[in-house]
Amino acid sequence: MKNYIKDQIKKSYETKLAIYENEALLNKIEEVAQICVELYRGSNKTILAGNGGSAADAQHIAAELVGRYGFDRPSIPSLALTTDTSNLTAIGNDYGYDKVFSRQLEGMGQSGDIFIGISTSGNSLNIINAFHSAKKKNIVTVALVGRDGGEMARLADYAIVVPSDSTPRIQESHILIGHILCDIIEKEIFGDGVGE
Repeated sequence: MKNYIKDQIKKSYETKLAIYENEALLNKIEEVAQICVELYRGSNKTILAGNGGSAADAQHIAAELVGRYGFDRPSIPSLALTTDTSNLTAIGNDYGYDKVFSRQLEGMGQSGDIFIGISTSGNSLNIINAFHSAKKKNIVTVALVGRDGGEMARLADYAIVVPSDSTPRIQESHILIGHILCDIIEKEIFGDGVGE
């Protein structure tokens, strides 16, 4: 069993190493971080959504921004569309599950906000529909995905595609990338920055 445990850790490490060695992907993460910083300086917010484990990641990232990540500072506006059970169930019941995020985005999103859709496959219909709603409202879209990026990567303004076909490895990398974004945003806005 110990060898199996070590193998799982190794596979996680190898996925993160693939990100570490991918200059284009690192540039994309940096670009998204810079856009988030610019939008926050203009009093905008981040809106996130995902399904299942990706819903938990959306909530986790939003909480790091609203609360704190590395040090005490003013709250950074961010929300996850996965947390309001009344909205989710009402919209799901009245319009269908594929509209649970797009309908919320129509009501709460504003021009200049950033919407981060999280999916391991990149083909979550409810997030694809949210991307369409975001475009209509001039909301910047980011796909945080895996595999080949799916339809979400093709629709998004920015796509961060984890180079893996394994759902657990993609999810582990998504939260790493989310933490990196939170760290950069916090330090650039309220700290001494992160340098080159």
